[in-house]
Amino acid sequence: MSEATATIPSSYSLEDLKKLTDSDMLRVNQVITDDLASEVVLINQLSQHIILSGGKRLRPMLVILAARACHYQGDEDALLAAVVEFIHTATLLHDDVVDDSDMRRGKQTASTIWGNEAAVLVGDYLYSRAFQMMVRAQSMTIMDLLANTTNIIAQGEVLQLLNVREPDTSEQKYHEVIYAKTACLFEAAARIGGLLGKVSNSQEQALQAYGKHLGIAFQLIDDALDYSARSEELGKNVGDDLAEGKPTLPLIRAMEVGTESQRQLIRNAIESGKIEHFDEVRQIIEDSGALEYTLDQARAQASAAKTAIAGLDDSEYRQAMLFLADYAVERSY
Repeated sequence: MSEATATIPSSYSLEDLKKLTDSDMLRVNQVITDDLASEVVLINQLSQHIILSGGKRLRPMLVILAARACHYQGDEDALLAAVVEFIHTATLLHDDVVDDSDMRRGKQTASTIWGNEAAVLVGDYLYSRAFQMMVRAQSMTIMDLLANTTNIIAQGEVLQLLNVREPDTSEQKYHEVIYAKTACLFEAAARIGGLLGKVSNSQEQALQAYGKHLGIAFQLIDDALDYSARSEELGKNVGDDLAEGKPTLPLIRAMEVGTESQRQLIRNAIESGKIEHFDEVRQIIEDSGALEYTLDQARAQASAAKTAIAGLDDSEYRQAMLFLADYAVERSY
């Protein structure tokens, strides 16, 4: 058994993780509540709808875990965890408009309830509020990190848009998108914890690598679940990625190894965004081994995440980070 996995108790569960972080996440939620407040009623209604709708809070939790694993004892971890959640929420609001999504976390999207215009503008409000908040931390290094991260996310959104309905998207382009859209914010969250704890450069880079690999694993599983989960488990409509013309890894791999007729069916589905052949596409993904291929990549990324933090001092927070890597690939929603 490797050093990175040896200290995870076999009985460790999501409940253990929640108990460990409960008091810290209450602090984070208080910051979120306080800083969401606006004199504009619609901003309060719409932002609370998505932020308080039961998301996993993995990104802000990662700030807390990494900071505590690096022996940080101050209060700015809660502030910066809330900043990370605001940035993430802003991207969700904009994503749902671009993707014309009507369901997220098992509920109607904000854009469906209040309209695209309101969702986009409140997303902008959350971005600007996040930058107001990060100034309060008075760290140019962290401000630089989060500014660059936000810019990378925006570029990722544009890159994904360019790949929509493009069946010839390569696996490399796909990985560029998921790094920019998802992994870079996980990467920043973990690195913030190291910066708060004032760790060495090598440990900071280790946390950054952990966050990157964790984020990639998380997105790979998200993309796999779109072809293996049920809508009620997933909290969104299964088949949304195909309906939106997104060439995710299960589709890319299935086209690479499938028969000519299978390739053509998937190409047509991506180009048209029609899901009347969704069940056939899902069967091809399973039969071709494309689903297992995606899961294997996610497992490899989770393993790399755990290896990255093998050198951190052993603690209950490091154990939780190791568990989080396993949870990212074992979850069903």
